[in-house]
Amino acid sequence: MSDQNPYEKLGVSEDATFEEIQTARSHLIEQYSGDSKRVEFIEAAYDAILMDRLRMRQEGKIKVPERIRFPERVVQPPPQETLPRRDQSPAWLDKILDKPTPGDVVLPLVWYLGLGAISIFYRTTGDQILQLSLIVGVGISVYFLNRKENRLGRAVLWTFAGLIIGLVGGGLIASAILPQIFMLGITSNQFSTVFTFILLWLISSFLR
Repeated sequence: MSDQNPYEKLGVSEDATFEEIQTARSHLIEQYSGDSKRVEFIEAAYDAILMDRLRMRQEGKIKVPERIRFPERVVQPPPQETLPRRDQSPAWLDKILDKPTPGDVVLPLVWYLGLGAISIFYRTTGDQILQLSLIVGVGISVYFLNRKENRLGRAVLWTFAGLIIGLVGGGLIASAILPQIFMLGITSNQFSTVFTFILLWLISSFLR
């Protein structure tokens, strides 16, 4: 093997790239890691190739790429502008909306379904049962909202906002569809109460 040139000793051709030479050297060293003489032989061949490549570069026989000789000329691509994700909600909305567990949705729903059924099917003189149901519904909303982050003031604020919007909105809707709700056998006050319960359920389940 002493008659071989350094390229043949590493098993590469004379026009091999520097990466191919390094890969061949690493492979042979790993293959003969237990043979110190063979490793020394491989290292000597590798050093000889490096010296030969250096000589050829000095003589102009190897052209160095301009990206290596003149790195300042390499045009860097403009940084890509990071576009906001369309499905990303605003920060203020994240502070309001909650990601409820099934229990946070089902438990208030059961309560408000029961209150709604009582408001519709329990017949009594006057609107006392509706007023009592609304009081209980307000308490349920405050309880479930306060349980999330232990902020009673915020829970009361959201609940009373839902109560007012529900009663006013329900009254407006009831007046607009008055013949239809009479056909269902319910009064406008009953409709407004049930509408308020739906709104309070949404608030207690999906808001913080």
